[in-house]
Amino acid sequence: MEAPMKYICIAAFLLILGVAGFGRVDGAGECGKGTTPDREAFKLVPCASAAQDETSQPSSQCCAQVKRIGQNPACLCAVMLSNTAKSSGVKPEIAMTIPKRCNLADRPVGYKCGAYTLP
Repeated sequence: MEAPMKYICIAAFLLILGVAGFGRVDGAGECGKGTTPDREAFKLVPCASAAQDETSQPSSQCCAQVKRIGQNPACLCAVMLSNTAKSSGVKPEIAMTIPKRCNLADRPVGYKCGAYTLP
């Protein structure tokens, strides 16, 4: 019961930030026309605990979204470093390990993402 409430709170927080126009990251545009990394970050709500705790196993929903966004490594990087992700408690050094923890064979290994490198 505690975990679903946590996800509901995180989703509500992200929604409020989005509606309030919390701002954009320097990398806006990496995710394609008509979307921003902050907007794409909302789709990673299922990854909330996995992005804060490296021992947490990412859910199948999380892995599916990371796989979709990860088809564009620049977008995935921008999402993980976005203001929305940071304000939600995402730890970039842990979030960068999610593609590997999801066992994604086609993950962007070695991709330089800010001060981080995707393992």
